[in-house]
Amino acid sequence: MQRVDVVIPCYNYAHFLEECVGSVLSQAGVDVRVLILDDCSPDNTPEVGTALASRDKRVTYRRHTANKGHIATYNGGIEWAGGDLFLLLSADDYLLPGALVRASELMRNHPHVGFTFGNALIAEPSGVSKRVDPLGDNGVPPMQVLSGPQFIRLSGATNLVPTPTAVVRTTLQKQVGGYNEELPHAGDMEMWLRLASHAGVGYINQDQAVYRRHASNMSLQYYGQSILPDLRQRRQAFDILFRQGAESLRKDEKLRRFLAKDLGKEALRLAGMAFNNFDVPTAVAIQRFALEVSPEVRNSLPWIKLVCKQTIGPKCWYALNSIGRGVAG
Repeated sequence: MQRVDVVIPCYNYAHFLEECVGSVLSQAGVDVRVLILDDCSPDNTPEVGTALASRDKRVTYRRHTANKGHIATYNGGIEWAGGDLFLLLSADDYLLPGALVRASELMRNHPHVGFTFGNALIAEPSGVSKRVDPLGDNGVPPMQVLSGPQFIRLSGATNLVPTPTAVVRTTLQKQVGGYNEELPHAGDMEMWLRLASHAGVGYINQDQAVYRRHASNMSLQYYGQSILPDLRQRRQAFDILFRQGAESLRKDEKLRRFLAKDLGKEALRLAGMAFNNFDVPTAVAIQRFALEVSPEVRNSLPWIKLVCKQTIGPKCWYALNSIGRGVAG
């Protein structure tokens, strides 16, 4: 039975903590150990965390004397981990039954796999849940093993991995190091790319965890501030990949160009969204970023579509789009 160390960073999520820890302790087929890392929460996390640790010897509670932020907390968890496998699970998320044994079995059967991920459910504030199928829902096998470059191409300019589903081989995690403090939003994406540059990646086509979406999600707060900083961090993640990833990957210029072009296309998609929201200056700034990242995007369909929108103006585009939706309806 493999041991899985699950680190649960917690800041002001005392009301979610018991469900999160319970979802880990109830996992069958693996030897779990839980460390709750309280980043000096001002709520009643100390009381909840201490009570959980007193009820089950597999749970340890630790509290920072001062708030260190989520990246430092994640890295503290990586330093603590000592099991065969490792998972960072935010206190507001939780695992689904069988998640850890499925990941454990895949990684036992495929020693070259550095981490696994799977499908997730997103619990919306309205109470509605929707599924995230990273590899789609048509003809995908129950389990799949990808080479590192295959995963990197599939991921492209987006974060393909639902974070609460990512189970990492601890030795590899310690080898590649912790999260980058310069990437508060794109840190997860950069980590998966870094791991994939050194090892294969396993995919489990089952619901592995629940990601809870709510107003206080750090990622949502950050993303709401501006699209452009997010895109710049993704570009920085690629720069780090080709500077610090496995040596064989650093020389792959074809892959480098592919990722740059994919980021350019993603930027144009987001520029189109900004334009649709009548934020023309932001759309222009993102369009400029896309061209800077990959001059090739000037010949792409997203570029042509955006230029057409800009030519007729946001009001005319909105009117035409409304007519089109009405006809389609």
